[in-house]
Amino acid sequence: MHYIYEYKSPIGDITMASDGTSLIGLWFNGQKYFASTLSSKYEYKLLPVFKETILWLNIYFNGKEPDFMPRLKLDGTAFRIEIWQILQQIPYATTLTYGDIAKKVAIKRGIENMSAQAVGGAVGHNPISIIIPCHRLLGSNGSLTGYAGGIDKKIALLELEGIDTNKFIIPKKGTAL
Repeated sequence: MHYIYEYKSPIGDITMASDGTSLIGLWFNGQKYFASTLSSKYEYKLLPVFKETILWLNIYFNGKEPDFMPRLKLDGTAFRIEIWQILQQIPYATTLTYGDIAKKVAIKRGIENMSAQAVGGAVGHNPISIIIPCHRLLGSNGSLTGYAGGIDKKIALLELEGIDTNKFIIPKKGTAL
């Protein structure tokens, strides 16, 4: 059985999902891959993990870096989980490129290179938005590309963290506009 709970953020409504003990999903309502880890049977219930996640989100949306992490459970391919774990290491108010993550994976695996596009595919399927900070990734040219919640939310999250987004490029076309 899965559980959901709604959170009203200043930039849009968010749905949280849990297996009863851990957070398994956090999506802006309507985003790409919305509810991808949620089973067809679920119940609306305020669980302890949701209370912890709400506290985390309240701190975050008040412009501060939370000093704790709700209990997370990641479900995906080994490659996706590897990427999502690397994303969790990106410091607050810092951006990296998909290529930077690809280089980290290549070094970790002892291989010459890794495809930034493969990294982008894994990042796009991140089931726990914001807490696993995929919004902190940019294209190699400084483009604000590739956020399943939409470019407007990506900009809002980066600005909330104090990042000047005027120096970045807003793509004219793409899948995450």
